[in-house]
Amino acid sequence: MDCPCYSGKPYSECCKPYHDGLPAPTALALMRSRYSAYALGKADYIMLTTHPKSPYYEKNRAKWKMAILEFCERMKFVRLDIVSFGDDWVHFIADLGPTVLDEKSQFEQVDGKWLYVKGEVKK
Repeated sequence: MDCPCYSGKPYSECCKPYHDGLPAPTALALMRSRYSAYALGKADYIMLTTHPKSPYYEKNRAKWKMAILEFCERMKFVRLDIVSFGDDWVHFIADLGPTVLDEKSQFEQVDGKWLYVKGEVKK
């Protein structure tokens, strides 16, 4: 199967190793793997790769997981385009079916693992 992150690679050679526990080596790899996780309904991965200081971090894990899964079901994950990226940020446009998300995401490396901190939605 093609990877849901639209890299053009097979899922098994792209995001699956990260979903299976291998740390993403870059912020860009983490961003792509998080998009794939949303597309595949892998809520645990989303929670695991969200920084505790993120405004999206939720201490009530059951409530957070339910919200992620509901989001995954509502969206279509039509396409992901990477606009630009740096060492700790990625600007992307995600076509989610009913909506398009244009965001610059910020990441932080903690103990050798990249984590999502926050996103600035572009207008």
